[in-house]
Amino acid sequence: MLDRNLADAHGWIGLGKYFIARAMDTEAHILEALRLSPRDIFAFRWMWIAGLAKFQRYADAEAAAWMRQSIEANPNQPIGHFLLAAVLAQLGQTGEAKIAMQAGLALAPGFTIQRFLAGGSSDNPVYLASRERLSEGLRMAGVPEGRLRRPAG
Repeated sequence: MLDRNLADAHGWIGLGKYFIARAMDTEAHILEALRLSPRDIFAFRWMWIAGLAKFQRYADAEAAAWMRQSIEANPNQPIGHFLLAAVLAQLGQTGEAKIAMQAGLALAPGFTIQRFLAGGSSDNPVYLASRERLSEGLRMAGVPEGRLRRPAG
């Protein structure tokens, strides 16, 4: 049974809604998590989840605002920088996108688009289209492509 006061549970529910392409439901869960625990150590994660949901709905400017809040809450988490880079690139703000990408690579130098794509968590077509749009933004921002590894043998 869900403890209605467990802030992190709301964050995970919001992420689950994003995975099944119900991004319009994600923000309410994130806002509830932030209401319950505004200075939570996981608040930065909830913020980029809200940003992903906005991005999935093509509300890119709002997505960028959530990503920026996430980075303010925890500047040492590389995914926030990469997600911000992808969103800014899709907004046509390539200069700022490259700065965000460089900040991400400073924290996670091995990050590549292939690694990003390998981390998919759903087969929902809307989710997959959003991830493809994110990967296009990562390319525009200058994130290294990487390469697929062939199995040994």
